[in-house]
Amino acid sequence: MNETSSAPTPLRLTAEHRALLDEILDKWSLQVLDALCERPRRFNELRRAIPAVTQKSLTAALRRLERNGMIERVVIDTRPVAVEYRISEFGKTLQDLIDGLWHWTAAALPEVRRARARFDETG
Repeated sequence: MNETSSAPTPLRLTAEHRALLDEILDKWSLQVLDALCERPRRFNELRRAIPAVTQKSLTAALRRLERNGMIERVVIDTRPVAVEYRISEFGKTLQDLIDGLWHWTAAALPEVRRARARFDETG
C-alpha cells in the first residue's frame, strides 16, 4: 500500500493503538460503556448492572474511561454529595461499534461453539 492511500493496513496497530484498545475493550470497561449507553448511573447502580465486578475493578475501569474521555464524572450537589457517571459525547462514538461487536458475537457464537467442540474432541 502506498503512503498516499487512506485505507488502513490490517493489523498495523502501534503500541499506543493497542494500549487504547486494551483500555476500552477490557472485560469491565466494555460492560461499563454498555451500561452507560443506556443512561447515566451512579456507582452503586453500575455495580448492580454488572454484578460480577468488584468495587476495585469498577473504580479502575471508571478512572480509565474518564481519563480517556469516554465517560464523564458529574458531581451532583445534594446532601450528601452524589456522583453520577455518564457517557461523554466522544464516548457515544463507540456505541455503534459496541452494538456491532454484540451483533457479531451473537451471530458467531454457533460457529465458535462448533469449532470449540471439534477442537476439544481432538485434544
